[in-house]
Amino acid sequence: MSISLETLGDRWSLLIVRDLMVRGLRTFKDFRGSGEGIATNILADRLQRLEAAGIIAAEAEETDGRRVNYRLTEKGIDLAPVLLELLIWGARHEQTAAPCAVIEEMAKHRKQVLAEARRRWRERDSTPLLPKFAEGAVTRHLAPNRRGI
Repeated sequence: MSISLETLGDRWSLLIVRDLMVRGLRTFKDFRGSGEGIATNILADRLQRLEAAGIIAAEAEETDGRRVNYRLTEKGIDLAPVLLELLIWGARHEQTAAPCAVIEEMAKHRKQVLAEARRRWRERDSTPLLPKFAEGAVTRHLAPNRRGI
């Protein structure tokens, strides 16, 4: 576990991997505009670290060689089960912007969600796996509160 935490142990690295995997983000500009509030120097550092670790690859865009697109490597897409479980766990125990119904469906259909994430990666399909949720929206977590609601 220590080697995994050493590679991915900060929130920014995991959010970048999540954004590549489920939100369809690809460029530095996409990540900056994701709403997470990451500083440009931290973003540049984490992209460089993830690339050095073999989790992402930087590729020149076909239509404009000056523009760089980031993509998960096979090592990166292998994190899909871990990220899915973290997403479900967070929604069960904390308030999130993801609607409970969406997360419940993902939890019920883990295998299909993971297969779809891998298919999109294999086919270079950047269509978001999750819909964009309203900024600032917070929904109740999946676990019932003390009153059973």
